[in-house]
Amino acid sequence: MIKNIQILEDKILSDNWYVLHKIKFEYTSKDGLKHIQERESYDRGNRAVILLYNLESKTIILTSQFRMPTFVNGNESGMMIEACAGLLDEDQPDDCIRRETEEETGYKIQDVKKVYEAYMSPGSVTEKLYFYIGEYSKSMKISDGGGAEGEDENIEVLEIPFEQSLDMIENGEIKDAKTIMLVQYLRLKNILKKKKKKR
Repeated sequence: MIKNIQILEDKILSDNWYVLHKIKFEYTSKDGLKHIQERESYDRGNRAVILLYNLESKTIILTSQFRMPTFVNGNESGMMIEACAGLLDEDQPDDCIRRETEEETGYKIQDVKKVYEAYMSPGSVTEKLYFYIGEYSKSMKISDGGGAEGEDENIEVLEIPFEQSLDMIENGEIKDAKTIMLVQYLRLKNILKKKKKKR
């Protein structure tokens, strides 16, 4: 356990797409000695992510889009299958995920359930992710989705049987961590085995 952490210097190395900091800090270790270290910290803001599911059809909604960092790290096509997600910007997580769901998937949903929060790469990235699930139906589809106009996201919307998504994780078709976490959440909680309530 360390304590008395103090930021001594915060130097911005890059402020292009997001912000890369070089931080010099001091702390006291458990033996009482003071130490100074330097680390780089990438600040890209916090995000929210949601996995949409349908109890009747036992399907989920995912997206597919090109991700440059995966392309340069061995993903030949650069395409990633993911749950819908987006930056909070100035929004609350609940509001953000409703907006992103409509922009990316074309589904307008109201009821969302937050399941947990997680730091996705705490060794170098400040980002905290807010995880949600939400039930969808055909009647909630109001557009084709595909992403916000003018952002060139080129998102493809995928409706996949839940059991198939488990196979896709196992065979490597789905490699995105946040998506794997939410698919496994549905599996562990037996969400898609529950009976739909009659209205």
